Amino acid sequence: MPAMPVLDADSARFIGGSVSVIVSSRNAANVPELVRAQGCRVSRDRRRVQLFVQAAQAQALFDDLRRNGRIAVVFTSPSTHRSLQLKGVDASVARARPADVARVAAYRAAMVAELGGIGVSEALARALLAGDDDTLSVVAFTPAAAFVQTPGPDAGRPLEPAP
Repeated sequence: MPAMPVLDADSARFIGGSVSVIVSSRNAANVPELVRAQGCRVSRDRRRVQLFVQAAQAQALFDDLRRNGRIAVVFTSPSTHRSLQLKGVDASVARARPADVARVAAYRAAMVAELGGIGVSEALARALLAGDDDTLSVVAFTPAAAFVQTPGPDAGRPLEPAP
């Protein structure tokens, strides 16, 4: 029987919402590479996570992921600073599908509103989230560990396994 999913339902909803998503990996010399993702999808069983990444910004990250599969992702709500970090060891990269492009468009609109709520201009938010949908890629992985990263006394605490 497979292990329980790392994510509980609330955490899965959170990372799939209007949150900043920073994806990172590292090369053989432990030099990090990171990019901003444009949304996330969590599988129904909460065992797999897909991130939407602009290929033009992420070739070095993709190279690292293809070599070692190691990934760390931080999800942060701009308005509350609630943050979660996921780690995995089986990341893969694929081209996005048309449905993924529609999902990214919805994410961008939600993030423009989220950022607007904390005073970021619409023009700046749109520039931050701009990208070429023709080269959108999907990074998929199985979360092996999850941590609370919200600033405060619980930062770094492992997220309790999902029931």
